[in-house]
Amino acid sequence: MKYLSPLEMLYKWEKEKPNEIFLSQPINGVWHNWSWEEFGAEVRKMAAYLKQLNLPNESKIGLLSKNCAHWLMTDMAIMMSGHVSVPLYPNLNAETLSKILSHSETKLLFVGKLDNYNEMKEGVPDEMTCISFPFYSEDYPKWDDLLKNIYPLKEDIIRKPNELATIIYTSGTTGVPKGVMHKFFNFSFATTNAVNIIPLKEESFFSYLPLCHIAERLLVQMGSLYCGGRVSFAESLDTFAKNLSDVSPTIFLGVPRIWTKFQQGILSKIPQKRLTMLLKIPIISTIIKNKIKINIGLSKANNVFTGAAPTPVSLIKWFAHLGINIQEAYAMTENTCYSHVTLNNKIKIGFVGEPLPLCQVKLSSRKEILIKHDALMDGYYKMENETNQTIVNGWLHTGDEGFIDDEGFLKITGRVKDLFKTTKGKYVAPSPIEMKISANKNIEQVCVVGDDLPQPIALLVLSEKGKNILHEDLKISLNRTLENMNNILENHEKIHNFIVLDQPWTVENKLLTPTMKIKRNLIEKKYSIFYKDWFDKESIFFI
Repeated sequence: MKYLSPLEMLYKWEKEKPNEIFLSQPINGVWHNWSWEEFGAEVRKMAAYLKQLNLPNESKIGLLSKNCAHWLMTDMAIMMSGHVSVPLYPNLNAETLSKILSHSETKLLFVGKLDNYNEMKEGVPDEMTCISFPFYSEDYPKWDDLLKNIYPLKEDIIRKPNELATIIYTSGTTGVPKGVMHKFFNFSFATTNAVNIIPLKEESFFSYLPLCHIAERLLVQMGSLYCGGRVSFAESLDTFAKNLSDVSPTIFLGVPRIWTKFQQGILSKIPQKRLTMLLKIPIISTIIKNKIKINIGLSKANNVFTGAAPTPVSLIKWFAHLGINIQEAYAMTENTCYSHVTLNNKIKIGFVGEPLPLCQVKLSSRKEILIKHDALMDGYYKMENETNQTIVNGWLHTGDEGFIDDEGFLKITGRVKDLFKTTKGKYVAPSPIEMKISANKNIEQVCVVGDDLPQPIALLVLSEKGKNILHEDLKISLNRTLENMNNILENHEKIHNFIVLDQPWTVENKLLTPTMKIKRNLIEKKYSIFYKDWFDKESIFFI
């Protein structure tokens, strides 16, 4: 089968529906729109400008910005001009930014919508040429000024399927970001097959998760290109709820933290007891469900996904009672976000779906999930040993532990590398236990540890709700969770006590990745010297 490239999809929509709106972005509360023709013109002009710079073919060009219209324009212009994009998380610290720019050999950097560029700027070499986006201008040559006298490229440039398209640096739960290399074919293969099986057609997308992350890049950027859809952006965290409600997308991807925030927002207006009662009344139940969907912006959503991290089953069931059926998905940067997706007519709660077409999956003797298809990464940039350890005999070793049922549905049961052994000689998989603990809405973050301890302990960070309730009520709630959970765990898994920490884990203190996953090894490094002392404390101990 011949797969069209992202550039070919752009040329298709330029010709077929030039005047239809492709991008919508709120700036200072005012929506700005770009049609396919206008989008294409900006891309073609920036591509022409980049060609005038006479950079070597396939030069690495960095893209540092939160999601916005010019992020997508820039990425396509880099493709069209014959170069390779290096998308960067907009919340990187200066040290990590510097390492990635150096390691990737980035020649040019686009700087766009950012919250704290002054703190990141130290990571940009003084000799680095930078270009600033409109609306969010730093002290660099500005996009509009550079393109004033530039004529757009008229030629429909085609990149070869095996040419390198991008280097995506993983968020690095191990603390060391690796540059995942993807060729154009990978995007073509993954998106075409995913769009066909879900299926997607002229969808309305809402873009707020980092576009530099493979999930948003494939679903929103590539998904909109391949189905001729429309993309709307969130302006800020403060306007997120209003922007989402205004847009009412037909497809939505939320990470577990977003679903928890939605739940907290709903319960702040309708307490659980009252909500439960109202949902039992037939006509009232329908009215309540519809009103909630409208208020949070999901009234038109046909596909509602969750991914990037495990989502508690209790949370998925809670939303199902509201008529919001969340579809779990599973994939990673190394397989172009193409692995498992739950279809909206085949939801099995607690499972991440069946393999997508042309994707093979099996479990190793250690129950590690292995994936094989034609769009696996070309490798880690300048990391041959790491590449050879990750792709073995054509199979991608995901590092995730799983279970496949008789119908072929996959359940993620933990991380192979996260297993630890207690002093009793028993191995414990922390992830499933953390999922059970996180069902308590007074808890925001959790990490189960236990190396060199007789039993595991759980490190907790409270949610806003947990911080704002009476101390005694909080202790009762946490004790109840501890007791209920230990009643269903194996003896060697039972949690000895909860340690409630006084400081959150954040991207800034390097204990969270930019995609909000905990950096387990760095948490261990920070706190492990206290474990034996904490083990001797009461069942709920506050630091």
